[in-house]
Amino acid sequence: MMNADAVLPSGIAWLIIGLFSLLWIWLGWRLGRNNNSLEDYMLAGRKVGMGFAVATAMATWVTSNTTMTAPQLAYQLGVWGMVGYSLGAVGLILFAPLARRIREMMPQGYTSGDFIRLRYGNIAWRIFLVISFFYSLGWLISLGMAGGLLINALSGIPYAYGMTVIVVICTLYTVFGGLKAVIGTDFVQTILILLGVIALAVLVINEVGFDAIHTQLQAERPELLNLLLPASIMFLFNNLFFGVGEIFHSNVWWSRAFAFAPGVGMRAYLLAGVFWLPIPVVAGFIALAAPALGINVPSPDMVAPLVAGKLFGLTGAILVFVVVFAALASSLDSVLAATSDLIVKDIYKGHFRRSASNEELRKAAVVIILGLGVLTWALSIPRMATLGSLLHFTGAFVASTIWPIAVGLLYRRGSGTLASLAMVLGTASGLYAYFTIGFYVAALVSAAVSLLVMLFALASKPTFDWGRLNDAPSNPDGEVS
Repeated sequence: MMNADAVLPSGIAWLIIGLFSLLWIWLGWRLGRNNNSLEDYMLAGRKVGMGFAVATAMATWVTSNTTMTAPQLAYQLGVWGMVGYSLGAVGLILFAPLARRIREMMPQGYTSGDFIRLRYGNIAWRIFLVISFFYSLGWLISLGMAGGLLINALSGIPYAYGMTVIVVICTLYTVFGGLKAVIGTDFVQTILILLGVIALAVLVINEVGFDAIHTQLQAERPELLNLLLPASIMFLFNNLFFGVGEIFHSNVWWSRAFAFAPGVGMRAYLLAGVFWLPIPVVAGFIALAAPALGINVPSPDMVAPLVAGKLFGLTGAILVFVVVFAALASSLDSVLAATSDLIVKDIYKGHFRRSASNEELRKAAVVIILGLGVLTWALSIPRMATLGSLLHFTGAFVASTIWPIAVGLLYRRGSGTLASLAMVLGTASGLYAYFTIGFYVAALVSAAVSLLVMLFALASKPTFDWGRLNDAPSNPDGEVS
């Protein structure tokens, strides 16, 4: 379906897509040439330095969820929508000391599944894998959808075409270069995102101004300025736990903890969190200008590109196009690579091919990345939900993992049975809240129930031997001894 309000000619859009696609694929091929081992392909040789570490952490977290969903939530929930989304930075900041601990305790680990398996046992491990895969698939679909929505809203190119391009390009360069390609392209994409966001903020303030936006909102949609709006307040806390759960459990962030050089992880995640914090506020602020500009917004998740195109014309459309295209790519490639690692090491080797060599696993990683790309494309075609509702549906799952992971990393207390119950009961209660109350409480309820279960773990005797975490590379069968 073509978009009649598009302000970017389709020819220019295809030119931008083509140039960036060639750049990403070339970088992926070039960076992947020196991948001589499975460790090189999956973890970039475990020697990523500070500059690339900060860039990849920040770029991965600046995604469609930031550039498209933050404006959607600001448009729906007002000031607390964009401020609440910025609390996603707390997840990066809180994970910083854990990243250092992970690198020190599991110097040869590969995935977050390694930790759960060794710390809590096989049952908790398998529950965790289901949660991780479900979340990763939801994130991949939201990224594919955002790519199609962006390209359609700004250029009129049909949704299916735009979505297909972003998925295919990211899949190809991730296959060519593995994590080295992901981190290398993230560095370039971070520069583009930062420059673009700063430029957009200056343009919005100069062209519209705070007073005009406030006056129009007060006249047409005063609820967006209400700091006591119950749904918005609940979302504020819900998003805090959702963001923490996303980062604590996801192999996207664990794989980087393993890939960063010793001593880099903590500082890298702290800096990435600080730099990321203002970006959702800026992105959300753009959406609040929609009433002042008299824009008809057919779907809340299209508000950001529509405002930018209406306000800035061709130049603004190109700027937003580049920023969001870079943000989408920086996250889609990361999720593809990290999910592939989890499937290769924890499912393929851990459950089906326990004697597989590293060479076989390297080949399997390529096939799995390609398969994930195809699955993402197929499930993104129907546009099953808005970006915000799809993403926060997974919040019920990931928030249940916060306390089992935090307790498991910091204390010798807690059994696999309690960790399993925390994840199952937390997820179930979060889903119940999602369908009976709203998306803005799913993660909050899930985290609360999971915490109640893990309090019993903190009251138990310390029994776990930290030395078992060093067994990650020496457990070829993928089983707990």
